[in-house]
Amino acid sequence: MVEQHVDRAEDGAHSVDRPGDVRGHGHICLSEDRLVTGIAQFPGERLPPRGVAVDDADPRPLGREQPHRRLAAAARAAGDERRLACQSISHSRRITVGDRSGKVVAAAAHTSGVSLHDRGSRCFASDNYSGVHPEVLAAIADANGGHVVSYGDDEYTTRLREVVRGHFGAQAEVFPVFNGTGANVLALQALLPRWGAVVCTENAHIHTDENGAPERVGGLKLLTVGTPDGKLTPVGLDTQAWGFGDEHRAQPLAVSLTQSTEVGTVYTPAEVTTLSRHAHGLGMTVHMDGARLANAAASLDMPLRAFTTDAGVDVLSLGGTKNGVLGAEAVVVLNPGAAVGLPYLRKLNMQLASKMRFLSAQLVALFEGDLWLRSAQHANAMAARLAERVAALPGLTLTQVTQANGVFAVLPPEVADRVRESVRFYDWNAATGEVRWMCSFDTTEADVDELVAAVRAELAEVLVTS
Repeated sequence: MVEQHVDRAEDGAHSVDRPGDVRGHGHICLSEDRLVTGIAQFPGERLPPRGVAVDDADPRPLGREQPHRRLAAAARAAGDERRLACQSISHSRRITVGDRSGKVVAAAAHTSGVSLHDRGSRCFASDNYSGVHPEVLAAIADANGGHVVSYGDDEYTTRLREVVRGHFGAQAEVFPVFNGTGANVLALQALLPRWGAVVCTENAHIHTDENGAPERVGGLKLLTVGTPDGKLTPVGLDTQAWGFGDEHRAQPLAVSLTQSTEVGTVYTPAEVTTLSRHAHGLGMTVHMDGARLANAAASLDMPLRAFTTDAGVDVLSLGGTKNGVLGAEAVVVLNPGAAVGLPYLRKLNMQLASKMRFLSAQLVALFEGDLWLRSAQHANAMAARLAERVAALPGLTLTQVTQANGVFAVLPPEVADRVRESVRFYDWNAATGEVRWMCSFDTTEADVDELVAAVRAELAEVLVTS
């Protein structure tokens, strides 16, 4: 039992007293049978599931429809077995929960609205910069409380299997993991023997942005192909798909394509089907890096399986983080006969979550309904708006057709640097002056218009002085 309540709290502090003077962080709430305070949990007697929101502006009972306002919650008195008391402390709230005799059994202080960053700031550097979609955060909170079987034998992972099969077919198997690099390495390991090699484009994420993980961790050779638009074709594949049976050459036994591509273009179902058939005809398997799969589906206005399962893809890395998830991706096996040993490889690669319910709950929230599609459609629409508005600016040239949520353009380096003083984005190719602007599920029209105005003003300044 907690022996004392919080006597004072500094601005911005979140603290809870618990046995052994262990400090917890977060907000306090009483669930049906546990008192939960951030990372700390206190045993409590069985309590009603609903609570009272402790909020100066709105003390109404807290329901499922207000998950984001759970600053604090506690069970109403049931036969006077529990009582709730709270008072203001400086800019904080102090909450104490006591038994009928008045003995405090738990307490917490919480400041409302305190963040270490500007919550209103947004930029165009990466869709990984964005926060977590509120519906996903609510799903994580809903998955919390109580004890649930670990390592994937839980209700949320079971539900995720059903959701994934609804999208990709009854044969699909899903393996939640922590991140995209982990998903890619794991998927490719399951497709290839130790002497296998993967054919991919020269700007593929597995080649340029995973610090050699497929080769160093996965033990696989990458064979790259240059492409003007980020897409691999049968002709391009053939430039590396040779030397079969030659013991001196890493064997090209898999092909990896990215959808949507690293440069914002999208494969059509026909293009994926043609490439898959060609690869299969050579005895190769097909992996798809789907970090932005939702954006491709939104662009094509087609279901996810139309350019994956139905197009001959064997294994998919299913993305979530770039589309509003906190931190969850998945390997989805579309052709069960193509991948071997995934349960063991996932553990070997340190991608097996003990509390897997929280990974699965995020992906269920994203893919069970249409959140994945709504979020991707919005990000794509913002990119289209941006591309349309900068396309006619003198001194700027778009380098790729905008089909997903990324815009690629060449502009004078001094212009890019000055614009970056107010909004962050990255160079794609510093040698040519090519930059990348990424839009997210929470990018607004005002964000786009402000960027366009900044680019226009700096370009005009360059034209005047040149």
